[in-house]
Amino acid sequence: MADSPSSPESKATSYRDAGVDLAAAETAKQRIAQTVAGTRTQWVTGTVGAFGGMVRVPDGFAEPTLVMSTDGVGTKVLVAEAAGRYHTVGEDLVNHSVNDILVHGATPLAFMDYIAGADLTVDTIADLVEGVARGCRAHGMALTGGETAQMPGVYQPGHFDLAGTIVGVVERPAAIHGAAIVPGDVLLGYASTGLHTNGYTLARRILFRDMGLAIDAPLPDTEGTVADALLAIHRSYFDAVWPVIGHMHGMAHITGGGIAGNLVRILPKSASAEVDAESWQVPTLFTMLQQGGRVDTAEMREVFNLGIGYIGVLPAESVTQAVEAAERAGVETWVIGEIRTGDQEVRFTT
Repeated sequence: MADSPSSPESKATSYRDAGVDLAAAETAKQRIAQTVAGTRTQWVTGTVGAFGGMVRVPDGFAEPTLVMSTDGVGTKVLVAEAAGRYHTVGEDLVNHSVNDILVHGATPLAFMDYIAGADLTVDTIADLVEGVARGCRAHGMALTGGETAQMPGVYQPGHFDLAGTIVGVVERPAAIHGAAIVPGDVLLGYASTGLHTNGYTLARRILFRDMGLAIDAPLPDTEGTVADALLAIHRSYFDAVWPVIGHMHGMAHITGGGIAGNLVRILPKSASAEVDAESWQVPTLFTMLQQGGRVDTAEMREVFNLGIGYIGVLPAESVTQAVEAAERAGVETWVIGEIRTGDQEVRFTT
């Protein structure tokens, strides 16, 4: 005999039962729309909530070239989840992306984000997008759209990933690729604000497993907690570098792969970079990670930025001007090495 319509066995299954709440998604969309609208610039066309974001190339370019990059914040999202702080990783994402196109001399133009997870609350999604929007506003860049996907079965409840795509523009002849780098150029290192968005898988293992620290525990030899150190915002170097962009022969954003792995990407085949590892003070967080996890120096250099988040390669006579520009932006710098004739490699001298 067939089940009656009112019996539990015959109850219709809804999308919400399967793990996707369309009503909550609509509420999140409405909050996101307000946030996105606050980033519109004079170059944005179209409407908020359309199927695609639209932005004009700014006036005044003879040969405008778009510079694009897609990235994420890696397992830093797990720290945000553990700490219950979701308002900073969006800004991390934008700043990371700005730095990636800054190395080519590009001006940020537009950004799109992608949030995928399961059982994310409206407030969590709103915090993530507000962080993205805050980063966009700081760079005069439009958040032209994005996607928020609830994907139960792919993600565990409460977990998410965060990624984004940036579009910038540069005058084609002014684009920086590193080809102008010559022996005698100076390596100017710009201070990081911590791990930025790389090395978190190893850092979490050391701090939480090897050292047995809780997310809200005081971090030894610092004035903050573990969460404070790990969620420090990935610094943007735009304000520090842009005033002297015309002096740069090449630039490297120090992300996964460390100093050597990123600096080598811009070296001409006939040049090598010599880095003096004692020319700056490695921050406490990194020495603690090395000691707490008994990590050898070569591994530390490959995984972490060690306090150098960005490197400019420029002529010796331009260094003073670059240092002063960074100081005005509140960024500490050090001369950390030089370019020599070589075979496209990076060497540490100490």
